[in-house]
Amino acid sequence: MDNIVEELQKTELPDFLTEREKAIVQYSLKITKTPSKMTKVDVDTLKKVGITDEAILNIVMVNGYFAFVNRMADGLGVELEEYWSKK
Repeated sequence: MDNIVEELQKTELPDFLTEREKAIVQYSLKITKTPSKMTKVDVDTLKKVGITDEAILNIVMVNGYFAFVNRMADGLGVELEEYWSKK
């Protein structure tokens, strides 16, 4: 597991990811960083690697949930617990 974390810290798309996983990561990064630039092409890219409409909805909802929670925490000045701040 440590190797996976280390690789993800080095690059957003490590070689060990499958094409399907890479498509999900790329989609998630784009919807997180530039949501207004999402297009049908982004959804079609996921479908080309076999991801269903239901799974795409789940990807969007998970990304949206994390964005929401992070904004709530940031907006309220929530600080990490000591355990997490040491990592």
